[in-house]
Amino acid sequence: MSENAKMRNIGISAHIDSGKTTLTERILFYCKKIHAIHEVKGKDGVGATMDSMELERERGITITSAATNVSWKDYSVNIIDTPGHVDFTIEVERALRVLDGAILVLCSVGGVQSQSITVDRQLKRYHVPRLAFINKCDRTGANPLKVRDQLEEKLGLNAVLLQLPIGLEDKHEGLVDLVKMKAYYFDGDNGEHIREEEIPEELKALAEEKREKLIDAASLFSDELAEAFLESSVTEEMLESAIRKGTLEEKLTPVLMGSAYKNKGVQVLLDSVIKYLPSPSEVRNLALDLDNNETQVELKPAANVPTVALAFKLEEGQYGQLTYIRIYQGTVKKGTELYNSRSRKKFKIGRLIRMHADAMEDITEAGTGDIVALFGIDCASGDTFVDPSLNYSMTSMYVPKPVISLALFPKEKKSSDNMGKALNRFTKEDPTFRTFVDPESSETIIQGMGELHLDVYIERMRREYGVSLDAGKPQVAFRETISFRAEFDYTHKKQTGGAGQYGRIAGYIEPCEDKDFDFVSEIKGGAIPTEFIPSCEKGFTTAAEKGTFIGFPIVGIRVVINDGQYHPVDSSDMAFQAAAIGAFRQVYPKAKPIALEPVMKVVVETPTDFQGNVFASVNQRRGIIISSAEDGFNSKIEADVPLSEMFGYSTVLRSMSQGKAEFSMEFLKYSKVPNSVAEGLVKEFEQKRKKEHSS
Repeated sequence: MSENAKMRNIGISAHIDSGKTTLTERILFYCKKIHAIHEVKGKDGVGATMDSMELERERGITITSAATNVSWKDYSVNIIDTPGHVDFTIEVERALRVLDGAILVLCSVGGVQSQSITVDRQLKRYHVPRLAFINKCDRTGANPLKVRDQLEEKLGLNAVLLQLPIGLEDKHEGLVDLVKMKAYYFDGDNGEHIREEEIPEELKALAEEKREKLIDAASLFSDELAEAFLESSVTEEMLESAIRKGTLEEKLTPVLMGSAYKNKGVQVLLDSVIKYLPSPSEVRNLALDLDNNETQVELKPAANVPTVALAFKLEEGQYGQLTYIRIYQGTVKKGTELYNSRSRKKFKIGRLIRMHADAMEDITEAGTGDIVALFGIDCASGDTFVDPSLNYSMTSMYVPKPVISLALFPKEKKSSDNMGKALNRFTKEDPTFRTFVDPESSETIIQGMGELHLDVYIERMRREYGVSLDAGKPQVAFRETISFRAEFDYTHKKQTGGAGQYGRIAGYIEPCEDKDFDFVSEIKGGAIPTEFIPSCEKGFTTAAEKGTFIGFPIVGIRVVINDGQYHPVDSSDMAFQAAAIGAFRQVYPKAKPIALEPVMKVVVETPTDFQGNVFASVNQRRGIIISSAEDGFNSKIEADVPLSEMFGYSTVLRSMSQGKAEFSMEFLKYSKVPNSVAEGLVKEFEQKRKKEHSS
């Protein structure tokens, strides 16, 4: 048995209102982490130990601490904050990377709902083995067998029942275990006493039939079980081992059931987590070797190798920043030194703690597979901490550039201060979220990967930091470039009372495909003295920061200077900078400027019934469909769509697909704006200039 075989890192994923918070609360209670159960009473409920942020309802719950550690039958179980919305690609990737297994919670009345589809899709994408738990068997209309069929029909899972309910709705008393062929009843005030009985007569035939189906499905993963089945000598151990193998290969999904609210079935679910979900050593984890062109390296889940850990979540606590880390190999000890492969800085571990719901326990060391937290480490979410002898990263260092921005206007001084604190925290937590102050308008601008991305951060500022603010209209990050080569010959001459300014520059500008800005000097014979060449470059760079076509930065140009003239007294650094700016402004309109817009790679995943609607909506938005693939019930459509056409798309998509489709988008490239759109941008820019002049 490997050193971390008695550890499980699991996430609990579900559609909103499937009872995820209640289930987590019961797990904490049965594992003796809390001594009383708190109920979740709607929005104003007296807080369950791990209650959800109101804002996070559309993204499932957020567990108050990113990882809570519980013990069950001498196994250590880390329950991890489950992933958020697909718009936060980086966040989703990190959260799912930290999970080794998951419990997919479903409501026995609602069954497989839109968010269940989303969550399951993410688990499949990141190869996370799962158990399904059909909750709320005590509700009117409960039908767990129908939900099992939906797991197969809507999610394409090979779902096998491990249990049957004894009674449903208000008659829900307990469960039949199809592996042990026993009936379980949960007695005591909070269902803490489990009573094992024989299966009730009226359920025996159904239990035999379902057990046969279970063995039939599990025997595909064990020849020994298949033989024993034919000889009618199946043992519990054989069956459990085959179910485990199928689950780890993601070819089998064990289905359990119960009612978390009525305290039925939770302990048996915890037993199944131990039996069927993987330990950290059974999961393959890869890192990227930064010294070797980001080549993939497989990590060894052992204690005697150099340490590799990932900071997957930052949290502002009352004692400062808490950094949650998952250790992938080696050990982390208090007082040892680690290296941050992104910031390239070494740091010493001061406080090392393990989280317990909302309490903390100081520890001196943690091993492979463990999830712990560090205090007072200056880092960003997604940083990799390694032994100083390595230079590995758990995530690629490539962070996409933001493509959308908007201005924020705090309403009073206090809000302005709080907004500063919030922005400082968010930029640390999420590398795709950026902020700066516009030098021209002195407005605070935030930038991100999409409309929803920025909406969520604005909402969090309002709720978590009490910021009262107005937000401007979203602004797409357009760019300008040139389409022809054009020559310039410009003289800057300024004569005032004292020393004058003089500088002449000649050369040409041309399109450049491989760089945003390229400066080349072909000056011979000292037409411009060497010390003034950098001044020329600085002038051209300044001029390219804001174009005169639609008022956006200019990219994809090469500036070549090949002639010029200077004056021994009047030429200076300032004179040549001014000459370069003047030359650029003079030649730019001759080079036929064009507008470029960010084009997004949009992936829409939708039930196949709505495929036609999605095609039509993408075409309406100037999108080009690249591919479309069907896998049974779902279709995946990939398209390239201009970002400016994607505003409000989430609402449109939701209404056309009854809330079942979802989309993600990431920046792909800049491409030429059609003339009709460019005309509108030019008009807008001219109006803005007139306004600025008149004011």
